[in-house]
Amino acid sequence: MSAQTTGKLTFLGSGTSQGVPVIGCQCPTCQSTDPKDQRLRVSVLVEVPDLTFAIDAGPDFRQQMLRAKVQNLDAILLTHEHKDHIAGLDDIRAFNHQNKAAFPIYCTPKVELALRREYYYAFEENPYPGVPKFEITHLEKGLFQLRNYPLEAIEVWHHKMQVLGFRIGKLAYITDAKTISASEKEKLKNLDVFIINALHEYSHPSHFNLEEALELIAELKPKRSYLTHISHLFGLHEQVCEKLPPHVSLAFDGLELAFDFSV
Repeated sequence: MSAQTTGKLTFLGSGTSQGVPVIGCQCPTCQSTDPKDQRLRVSVLVEVPDLTFAIDAGPDFRQQMLRAKVQNLDAILLTHEHKDHIAGLDDIRAFNHQNKAAFPIYCTPKVELALRREYYYAFEENPYPGVPKFEITHLEKGLFQLRNYPLEAIEVWHHKMQVLGFRIGKLAYITDAKTISASEKEKLKNLDVFIINALHEYSHPSHFNLEEALELIAELKPKRSYLTHISHLFGLHEQVCEKLPPHVSLAFDGLELAFDFSV
């Protein structure tokens, strides 16, 4: 493997747990006709040579795979067990059929317990024909291998819930964070691309708001940052962008980023 690899990250979804527009909402953001204001539940697709994986598979997973025209998926990394991050996993059946194999899922043991509750039918001793088949590999914070690539799981806290973010070379992806320990912040230094959740401008018990996300960005000093996991309460995409520093952008569904993956 070469010393440096170019990768691509695609935002499959950049919205919060309800997505944008929110059902029944008449606010300007939910009524916007700008495609950048239409946000599926948060997820990304990462492509490097000989490896394509997603981070999270929420309720919009099937739609996201079809919209991005994903032909092959090698693995899914799960950040945590909330429904907006795991509720689409029944649709990995398409990849089970395609590859004639169980599908690789990387998650903590606690997330596996949630999967066993949510998808009990996939874990039965004599499962019904055609149910999804999972091949689960346990993760905790720290370094791990995905195929031939070294990645690092970063521990953050979503109120009192452990969430894993991921460092992939010079890029890091963090969602559903409210606090990050000093030791884990050290793992987020020297980044080219930093993706971080910023729900809206108001205080929230389990998510960074805009002020907190910008403070973290100023502390870590990545070359470029993107905000994701966005609520309709944040406002219109174009209006929010006007408030951001030059090196910070608001993510949107379909946005593609190139990044260097040094190994």
